[in-house]
Amino acid sequence: MTRFIAHRVALGLLVVVGVVVLTFVIARVIPGDPATNWVGPHASPVQLARARHTLGLDRPLPAQIVDYLRGIVSGDWGISIHTKQPVLSDLGTRAPASIELVAAGMFLALLAGIPLGLLSARWAGRAPDVGVRLVAVVGVSMPVFWLALILQLIFFQKLQVLPVSGQYDPDVAAAHPLQAYTHMPVVDSLVAGNWPMFRSSLTHLVLPAIVVAAYPMGVVARMVRASVLETLGEDHVRMTRALGFPERTIFAHFALRPALNPVVSVIALVFAYALVNTFLVEAIFDWNGLGSYAADSIQALDTPAVIGVTLFIAIFYVVANLVVDIVQAFVDPRIRLR
Repeated sequence: MTRFIAHRVALGLLVVVGVVVLTFVIARVIPGDPATNWVGPHASPVQLARARHTLGLDRPLPAQIVDYLRGIVSGDWGISIHTKQPVLSDLGTRAPASIELVAAGMFLALLAGIPLGLLSARWAGRAPDVGVRLVAVVGVSMPVFWLALILQLIFFQKLQVLPVSGQYDPDVAAAHPLQAYTHMPVVDSLVAGNWPMFRSSLTHLVLPAIVVAAYPMGVVARMVRASVLETLGEDHVRMTRALGFPERTIFAHFALRPALNPVVSVIALVFAYALVNTFLVEAIFDWNGLGSYAADSIQALDTPAVIGVTLFIAIFYVVANLVVDIVQAFVDPRIRLR
């Protein structure tokens, strides 16, 4: 088991290094000069030269890559050009909001996707199955911006029951200031016992979380359906049915549990994928998270910030895959032999 984990960690590190090098090279060859954005468009040649030296742009590209990799290990991810703050500090304040949004979306996706997948497998080939598969296809294929606009139109403009943008109501924040512990508004307000802020942040979280949940819900529902149908054809399930067990028990205990192994793998990957695809959701709902930070960084040609966001997401992907591999290796020892 130790050798298996070490092998997976080594592969993950190679992936992270490859992503950093590739992103670094692309960021350096695209048109534009980060030094100009650092000092402003009307800077003198001396100021530009000083800025290029400060940012390390006057050194050869291989030396820049080596210095950046060395800085990653020591905790120095560079200085953001548009915020003038350490990139790691910016990520520490912006990424938690995105993680909270994606976590809420994945919770809703699992809450709806697993029962829908079971329902579809239970009535395979019948009307419930067709309906669930249609919902899953719509959830996977519908553009997030279109779904976000529809939800805003229905729940904000027509029904006026849910807010349309932001992470909480500014008036509530003025009357009940939020103490930042994790930079996740729902979690921070819950930890502090700030109930007005908790209600406000929770209601602001609902619509963007539903939009984020649409794609994972469709994937999970289809994966659960396929896995359960495959498991239902195995000998131990046929034996339990022959012994007279109720269908509900067969599905919940003898079919679902063995079928969850591939579903767990998909859930981890979809979680990381959802984190990457929150950019449009955050832009539409004015969510102050990682997506808006990345968009501002790209617009400002902020190379350190862009590379920092890419590195963070790459590490997130690698850790998610590593956790899934370890969990599956414990559940199924055969995986360790691959």
